[in-house]
Amino acid sequence: MEPPIVEARPESTGADLIKETNTQSFVEDVIEASKEALILVDFWAPWCEPCKQLTPVLEKVVKESGGAVRLVKLDIDKHPAIPGQMGVQSIPAVFAFKAGRPVDGFMGALPESQVKEFIARHAEPTGQQQAEAEIEAAETALESGDLEVATQSFAQIVQEDKKNARAISGLAKCFVQNGDLEQAEQTLDLWEDKGKSSTEIDTVRAMIELALKSSEAGDVTALRDKVDSDGGDFQSRCDLAIALNANGDREGAAEQLLEVIAAKRDWNEGTAKAQLLQFFEAWGNDDPATVTGRQKLSLLLFS
Repeated sequence: MEPPIVEARPESTGADLIKETNTQSFVEDVIEASKEALILVDFWAPWCEPCKQLTPVLEKVVKESGGAVRLVKLDIDKHPAIPGQMGVQSIPAVFAFKAGRPVDGFMGALPESQVKEFIARHAEPTGQQQAEAEIEAAETALESGDLEVATQSFAQIVQEDKKNARAISGLAKCFVQNGDLEQAEQTLDLWEDKGKSSTEIDTVRAMIELALKSSEAGDVTALRDKVDSDGGDFQSRCDLAIALNANGDREGAAEQLLEVIAAKRDWNEGTAKAQLLQFFEAWGNDDPATVTGRQKLSLLLFS
C-alpha cells in the first residue's frame, strides 16, 4: 500500500506549488520557504533524459499535496553555484529542505510510489491524519479494557469534531461497557450529521438496545431449563438468546434464534430473525459469530 500523501489545502493551487529558482533567489525560494512547508529542490538540466522522466512525477505528486509540499527546480547549467556547493555530481538529484536546511535527498529517476514514500517521511501530518491516529489509539485502549483512557481520548476528539461518527460511537461504546446506557444515548445525540447514514452509529444504537433487553432477559440457567423442557417455547428461546449474548456467548445466542427460524420462521411476525439481525449489527460484520450466523441464516432462508 502506498503511504498517504498529505491532505490537500484548498488555498493552494498547482501554479504556486512549483517554481524555477536561480542562485540569487535560492535563499528566499528554498531556505526561507522551507520554514513554512517541505521544499523539494530538483537539480536538473535540459540534456538530462532521466530528468525528463522524474520531473513530471515530482510535479504530479507535489500538486496532489496541495501546499504542504512544494517543488523548486534549478537548472544546473544556468546556475552551477548552488549544486556545486551542495556537492551535486550527477542528476537528477532531489533534496528535501525543512526548517531552513536540507534533511534528505535522492538521485536518479524514482517511480511515483517511491517519491511518495520519500515525501511521507518528512511531510508534517495533516489534522485529519492526526485525528485518525488519536482515534486508533483510543480504540486500542478500549479493546484492551482501559475505559478511562479510551473515554478521555474519545471525549477530547468529540469536543473538537461532532461530525466524527467514529469518535462519537467510540465514546458511546465506552459508556455502554461501563453500564451507563443513558450517557451512551446522549453521546450519540451529539452527532451533527444525523441526515447521513453511519454504520458506526447504528452499531452502537443496536448495542444499547441489546443492553436494555439483556437487563430484562432473565437467568440463563432458568431459561435453558424452560427451553429443554419445551422446545417449542420460542419466547424462552429468544430470551435465552439475549441472555447468552449478555454473557458473551454470541455463537450460542445465534443458535437459539436459528432454531426458532428453522422451526417457524414467521413466528411472532419474524421476531427471531429481527433479533438475530440486531445481533449481527451490534457485533459487527467482521465478527466470527456474525459471519457464521449469516451463513446459517442464508441456508435456512433459501433452502
